[in-house]
Amino acid sequence: MTLPEPKIDGSMSVEKAIKQRRTVRSFRKSALTMEELSQLLYSAQGITEDGGFKRSAPSGGALYPLDVYAVVGDRGVEGLAPGVYHYEPSGHRVDLISHGDKRRELARASLHQMWMASAPLNLVITSEYARITSKYGERGIRYALIEVGHVGQNIFLQAEAMGLKAGIVGAFHDSEVIRVMGIPLRHEPLLIMPVGYGT
Repeated sequence: MTLPEPKIDGSMSVEKAIKQRRTVRSFRKSALTMEELSQLLYSAQGITEDGGFKRSAPSGGALYPLDVYAVVGDRGVEGLAPGVYHYEPSGHRVDLISHGDKRRELARASLHQMWMASAPLNLVITSEYARITSKYGERGIRYALIEVGHVGQNIFLQAEAMGLKAGIVGAFHDSEVIRVMGIPLRHEPLLIMPVGYGT
């Protein structure tokens, strides 16, 4: 499914978003719009180069080892069925990976941090290390970890700029997250970010 065109100009300054950003662990049940999902995914890994392939977050050698998945809850995003979606930067689209609301299972796989299930959306960032270690060897793993930090901050600041809030989770069982989401084994989860309207 092709997403709405992202905006490249907003009403909140970067400085204000940085000042106001906080990690949030409590969310209202309000659904996100397709426009909000589009903007979040664009900020995470969207293509920002006209006619090119460079993305919103820097990547060692422009090799882009990361993938972004959206775990959408029941009535989590207007007009989108609950399920796990893969973001495809080329074409700015999402593809359905698995059906159903996986938020509670994802929270259980994350050491039973059940607050995550209250967010309408969980963004899961994974790395396929071979894409970058093929050029940089073991050092490429470090570059991928640097990159996921950039992506996480982009999501935090974009959420803040839109009046949303985000949390951040690094404690989970990798194999369980992969199983719950139904994603390839080579896509190793690095970061989970629940996003929604704060309480």
